Amino acid sequence: MAAPLPDFLGLGTQKGGTTTLHRLLGEHPDVYLPACKEVHFFDQNYGAGEGWYREHFQGAQPSQRCGDITPFYLFHPDVPGRIHQHLPNSRLIVLLRDPVERTISQVFHAQRLGFEPLSVEEALAAEQARLSSGDPYSFQKHSYLSRSRYLDQLDRYEALFPREQLLIIRSEDLFTTPQRIWLELLNFLQLRSIAWPGALPRANAGDGLGERVDPALRQQLRHQLTETVAGVQSRYGIHWEWT
Repeated sequence: MAAPLPDFLGLGTQKGGTTTLHRLLGEHPDVYLPACKEVHFFDQNYGAGEGWYREHFQGAQPSQRCGDITPFYLFHPDVPGRIHQHLPNSRLIVLLRDPVERTISQVFHAQRLGFEPLSVEEALAAEQARLSSGDPYSFQKHSYLSRSRYLDQLDRYEALFPREQLLIIRSEDLFTTPQRIWLELLNFLQLRSIAWPGALPRANAGDGLGERVDPALRQQLRHQLTETVAGVQSRYGIHWEWT
């Protein structure tokens, strides 16, 4: 018997809490997640074929719901159509973090991992030229502001999937009201109710470098992302306080 395909996907966003989401859902006995958090089938490994993808879920029990949490799925433009082809009935989870803080966090993340040699200001200034070059490496590693423009990314999914198959969560709520989010996840994924597993260590929380960013740069980013914030609030009722 062939191994199953996922019942649900965590689409993103990067630096939005997907590692914590993976750890949290992994606490439920009726959920099966691959040992590697990010399978990257629908983006980087699509040519490997569906059989390769199924191998990641061969350890699942028949009673378990399988999931794949890969945050590049939200941003990659080819992924929604591929998911729709293979998993048209899958449930899709999206975490949306304050787009300004997400942008800054991604730059520092890239610097820590050696993907980004430039300063925050230089990296953001270089983004458009890097992406325009068509370099796949920059498309994944240096797409800072672009990944924070959530509406364009969600439009691609909403064009293919009914709204009830999408759960949009404010990332900050995963940490400030985790028990409420836990209940939302159980209901959305149609999992049996079990007690909230308790607080988990915050994954990839960074070291506070974002607090040292020039206020003028943060204000510039807020100006650039005003339309995104307004659109997210209008469409999903998600709001971020900017003071």
